[in-house]
Amino acid sequence: MVALQRRPDAERRLMRDEAAGEVIVEFVRHGAFLKCSAVHVASGIEVSATGPAHEPRGLERIAIAKLNRALAARAAG
Repeated sequence: MVALQRRPDAERRLMRDEAAGEVIVEFVRHGAFLKCSAVHVASGIEVSATGPAHEPRGLERIAIAKLNRALAARAAG
């Protein structure tokens, strides 16, 4: 598993999702846009969502949903 690089401008936290389990969520701002990355701790699968900087919780929901779909696809395949 690859370790996440530390970015001084990133907000990172560990959360627990009912479907995925432990997930690291990271927000990085790029001008008017925000990138939200979600990493499944157990498998290392990472997904991201990008959108307006004023909608961080919406981007987090999208990233977690993408992560759950990626985990389901991995389990099915």
